[in-house]
Amino acid sequence: MSARPRIERPRGTHDVVPGEMPLWGRVTDEIERLCGLYGFRRIITPVFEDTALFARTSGEGSDVVQKEMYTFNDRSDRSLTLRPEGTAPICRAYVEHGMHREPQPLKLFTIAPMYRYGAPGRGRYREHWQASVEAIGSDDPSLDAELIQLYDTLLGRLGVTRYHLELNSIGCRECRPAYLERLHAWLAENDHRLDEDTRAKVAVSPLRVFDNYLAKPPAVREALDEAPKIGESLCVACTTHFAAVRDDLDATGVRYELVPTLVRGLDYYTRTTFEFVGPLENQNSTITGGGRYDGLVEEIGGPPTPGVGFGAGIERLLIAMDEEGVAPPPAPGVDVFFAIEDGASRPFVARSVAELRRAGVAAETEHAGRSLKGQLTQAGRLGAAKTVIVGPETATLRVPGAADETLSLDDLVARLTA
Repeated sequence: MSARPRIERPRGTHDVVPGEMPLWGRVTDEIERLCGLYGFRRIITPVFEDTALFARTSGEGSDVVQKEMYTFNDRSDRSLTLRPEGTAPICRAYVEHGMHREPQPLKLFTIAPMYRYGAPGRGRYREHWQASVEAIGSDDPSLDAELIQLYDTLLGRLGVTRYHLELNSIGCRECRPAYLERLHAWLAENDHRLDEDTRAKVAVSPLRVFDNYLAKPPAVREALDEAPKIGESLCVACTTHFAAVRDDLDATGVRYELVPTLVRGLDYYTRTTFEFVGPLENQNSTITGGGRYDGLVEEIGGPPTPGVGFGAGIERLLIAMDEEGVAPPPAPGVDVFFAIEDGASRPFVARSVAELRRAGVAAETEHAGRSLKGQLTQAGRLGAAKTVIVGPETATLRVPGAADETLSLDDLVARLTA
């Protein structure tokens, strides 16, 4: 009988195996710790949502909606989509549960998998993990700066130094329409200098011609450098707001670079937009991106509600740490390993291990039929701080650097928890 073909993980996904978990845990633990310090509370939303949620908020013409969403009809013929990003689901929950009636702003975060169909590569997965950090219910520029400062602090805490922050303001409903008229006229006049992908964006959303700017051909980038920029058309309110954001960043020591072509790729962004760019020299170099979305909650049926947030990819953050040579923390070891001699009572060992675990002691024993020598080798592999060799009548406690100690079985657990 021929062997069955091996089933492997789907293309564009990855496993986080136990050896990688210490560094993964360090990142997620630090995100949770910092979010707590900044007053953010955790929220969990479904892995799939009504497709209309993303079509309405991201924009029908966005790459996310047109090319990247995992959309399917369920058995009741409802169109559902695996979430491609975390902001819209959190805002949907904010509206659905009446959170606008709570004291504002509401600070929420989640760490969860996101799904986008695209060409896989280093730092780009079809299933990737992301921290979404959102402050909803206030248009105060201090919130924009606080979120940026939070992520800047996170990078420092994790040992990442090779990055820079790009910053821009893309205006609001008041000043953007007049700018878009100017931009559309310029794009029409310079159509011959644009590539096919950029022309397609002109027809749907002219502002998005600047999206993925670094991935465009050099000649197209050179042309777009001459295009009118939104920063030249900001209204007084947006100009004042953006100046206040920069003042707070300056006050907290966060360095940034003003990039007039930075627009982000989703329709819901307004005013402040930002990206932290890491050491990868390709289109996947952005390790986090975000901005203000003052019209998003209203777009999904809620009251007019400002908001600001960011989405930070966990995998790209790990790559940035790897590029810096950040060493993973040591894997958690075992406090006590029970090796079992021939003739020893296995029920006694099982009871002792259970009692230690109830007392908060990490305990392990033999489960693979190894010889006593093999068991002691396994204790070393597990990094056991103490090894107990259980015999028929007594036990031997072995601690590196100390003489072996013989104990009665009745006193063993008390000795190990003392």
